[in-house]
Amino acid sequence: MRGTTALPGSPCVAPRSGEPPLHRLEVRLPGQVPFAAGGFDAMGPMSRAAFPHRHTFYEIVHVVAGSGVHVLDVERYAVRPPQLGVILPGQVHHWEGVRGLEGSLVLFTPEFLGGGGRDEALLRRLGERPWVDLDQATHRRTALLMEELAEEYRHGDDGFAGVLRSLLHVLLVRAARLPGGSTGPAPARGLAEEFVRLAGRAATEGLSVRECAERLGVTPGYLAETVRAATGRTPAALLRETRTREAQRLLTATDLTVRQVAARVGFTDPAYFCRFFRRETGLSPGDFRKHHDHRTPSLVPADPRA
Repeated sequence: MRGTTALPGSPCVAPRSGEPPLHRLEVRLPGQVPFAAGGFDAMGPMSRAAFPHRHTFYEIVHVVAGSGVHVLDVERYAVRPPQLGVILPGQVHHWEGVRGLEGSLVLFTPEFLGGGGRDEALLRRLGERPWVDLDQATHRRTALLMEELAEEYRHGDDGFAGVLRSLLHVLLVRAARLPGGSTGPAPARGLAEEFVRLAGRAATEGLSVRECAERLGVTPGYLAETVRAATGRTPAALLRETRTREAQRLLTATDLTVRQVAARVGFTDPAYFCRFFRRETGLSPGDFRKHHDHRTPSLVPADPRA
């Protein structure tokens, strides 16, 4: 990805008309690694942003104190420390009614992983259960890892980028071991991961499974067999889920009309989009918006570090 980092004070990337603010990750100097770690206060006031926004980077948050709600896409998670959260690039999130929120953050862009397919796969799986309660033993181990990451980042000694990647990998593997997670192998996971990455673009471009298979250089049948073996779901189901999730984000966090939302997720016919959305969610787009509206009267200017 390009344009996912910015020097301090750089203007934030303008979102598409009507969409939530899109925040990049600040880097201290040109050419530095696209990574940051530290407490909420060290990351700046936007780390507790109370308005819906997206990131171009990953965020891992270890909450150690406070109360309130963390809203991620259309889900609401009560803040009951200690907890660990994962926010993926493109997701819409904000904090609601938080008091005394404390903890530490790790922020990094996809390119920081250096093409590390295994870590990207772990992050995607963690994104399926993005807010987990920690027992005291796991909380202590997580706090030590987060502090090591922050200290290594602050000092920036020789070879620190490699150390950061190693510590981050340990954090991801341990998080994936928590109840409900898995780090086990899956057949032909490489192709499945390529499809999952493509699905995000396919959702907004209206690509079919056949068109995705053509882009990946395989037959639709082989793609279906591989993706089902790796994820337990069909490519068509994943595409539907991805398009539905993006439509939900736009409905809850923007002022776009239903017609505009339909177009943003690849539907040329708003009526067909409404039927599709009702079939997938049980609600019409209008009713869904009424029940899950996260918009605020006015959006404050975005901070690239949020």
